[in-house]
Amino acid sequence: MRRTAEKIPVKTPVKGPMTPAWQPALRRVIAGRASYAAIHSLNRAERIGMVKQGVPARLLTTLCADMQVPRERLYGWIGIARTTANRKIKEDSLLSQDESERVLGIARMLGQVQQMVAESGTLPGFDAARWTAQWLTEPNPALDGRSPGEFMDTADGRGLVSSLLAQMQSGAYA
Repeated sequence: MRRTAEKIPVKTPVKGPMTPAWQPALRRVIAGRASYAAIHSLNRAERIGMVKQGVPARLLTTLCADMQVPRERLYGWIGIARTTANRKIKEDSLLSQDESERVLGIARMLGQVQQMVAESGTLPGFDAARWTAQWLTEPNPALDGRSPGEFMDTADGRGLVSSLLAQMQSGAYA
């Protein structure tokens, strides 16, 4: 069954379907017209709605291009089979809830790095997506020498990696 990115009907006094607030932000990120900070700043209810509907598989292509990493590396980080991801991209379909949650975890992390840099002072020429991709591949002492990318396929792992980034910003990084 092919799923497409449709507007979710919502009961309101106004006739017709309503577009959830997160859909335009996600479309702009995929089109390269918005930063990942837009996804990072969504509230929990908006993120849940996004995951439940399913994220367009073409977000994978956008992430690979922005992070300048091979598809196989991104797929490994999020724990999605290459054949599944490539088929869904080709069909322009939506990812499952589980896949969507893991892909959004990477997108949110890019947004977190963008927000950290914005709060700490802009660095000319700094590319948050490329920096994050590099950081995800490097062994990290706080992770017993394992790379942060190895933890991105689970919710607890994504939380751990996000906490490490926050510690880096605060100066409490171990």
